[in-house]
Amino acid sequence: MLLKSTARSHYLLLLLFLFVPTFLMAHGVSPTDQAWLREGGLGAYILVGAKHMVTGYDHILFLVGVIFFLENFKDVVKFVTIFTIGHSITLIGATHLGIRVDEHLIDAIIALSVLYKGFENLGGFPKILNTKSPNLLAMVFGFGLIHGLGLSTRLQSFDIGTEQILAKIVCFNLGVELGQITALIPIIFIIRFWKGKKGYDTFHLVTNWGLVIIGIGLFILQMKGYLGGGH
Repeated sequence: MLLKSTARSHYLLLLLFLFVPTFLMAHGVSPTDQAWLREGGLGAYILVGAKHMVTGYDHILFLVGVIFFLENFKDVVKFVTIFTIGHSITLIGATHLGIRVDEHLIDAIIALSVLYKGFENLGGFPKILNTKSPNLLAMVFGFGLIHGLGLSTRLQSFDIGTEQILAKIVCFNLGVELGQITALIPIIFIIRFWKGKKGYDTFHLVTNWGLVIIGIGLFILQMKGYLGGGH
């Protein structure tokens, strides 16, 4: 039974790895979004922010790793809130100040955050590094700051004009929060559904090894873009 479960996990992980390039291509700035921002007013910034977060698989995958072992709704709210505070600081601050980092480089670091969470959830720190995992709340806040830089870089890729700049940034950030909530609600229910089920161990392994493999794949692809002159 264990061998059968392990074989199933390997097949699912292979599928996850094969879909990494597709995920990467889906994560970008489209002319349609630019047209919405140009013609739709502040509401369009909320819409594009929400769309970016819902399709921002790297942000969502990191949060999947964060909430995977949380036992109650209060803890989910606490950790999602600290992540939100972190990315709001850098999204609003960096965009307003015009601080921009290379999109490939920041996305590579975000990919490492996905890898990190999968590694931690699999017990990598005590099993491989023979040490306790770092404080999760502090790490989520720190990674939130990094994710916010990625969101800021994405927003700065658009032409947002010269008027109501702060209001546009705040609206985009609000959209990000709405998109984050929309994406997380079904994920929370799926995780809670599997808890206590017979196949939970397989679900746990597939999900967290998937985070590790996707994190590695995205990191390689983003670094290839960075070193290949995409910056």
